[in-house]
Amino acid sequence: MKTWMLLGGGLLGLLIAALAALYLVAHPAAKAAGSSSAAMQPEDVAALRARAEAGQARAQVQLGRLCAAGQFVTNSYPEAAKWYAKAAQQGDPEGEFALGELCDAGQGVPKDTARALELYRKAAEQGYPGAQYALAFMYEAGRGLAVDQAAASHWFQLAAEGGEPLAQYDLGQRYDLGVGVPADRIEAYKWVALAAAQGQADATDRLKKIEARMTTAELREAKRRVAAFSPRTVGYQ
Repeated sequence: MKTWMLLGGGLLGLLIAALAALYLVAHPAAKAAGSSSAAMQPEDVAALRARAEAGQARAQVQLGRLCAAGQFVTNSYPEAAKWYAKAAQQGDPEGEFALGELCDAGQGVPKDTARALELYRKAAEQGYPGAQYALAFMYEAGRGLAVDQAAASHWFQLAAEGGEPLAQYDLGQRYDLGVGVPADRIEAYKWVALAAAQGQADATDRLKKIEARMTTAELREAKRRVAAFSPRTVGYQ
């Protein structure tokens, strides 16, 4: 934390703003339907809707994604919110996260940061990496609660372990700067390298800067940790 404070408020604000932009790009409130939806055909939507109406949470989330994306159905954020809410009521973490995104952005529902925070936390506590990242960002930026860099790092760590590339990149920067965690070049390299492997913007350039400050022994250990990494398995998938 002392390292962070020494950087000065201006740099802090710029970094948070940059991370906010990255978050909004990677996690828009109206996220497009996932790969399972991309493989769908128009005739599959009726069957999906029937399952959603029968109360299947996974189908409700998928139908909500289609509504948010305007894929095979009319684009409607209120309709997406309706299906996400039904899934969230059953405790489905993706439904909670998706509804939280809409509450956060005020799309299809009134903007409600407190409700978004509540939904993110519920999904994060079930191990959903996207929600863990969103909750970390709320702590980092002080959105809906007090800024807490240690708590932010905790949730970034969990999201990164779940394979979330934005969280891996942010966590790597935190280890590099010593924000909310002890400064550690080996861990910084590990997480930024994992983000770069997933195509995260700016990670490759950041990795080169970290590597330039490492000893041969540190680099060897960092690469060993990268090779040994396996994303945490989550039970909802």
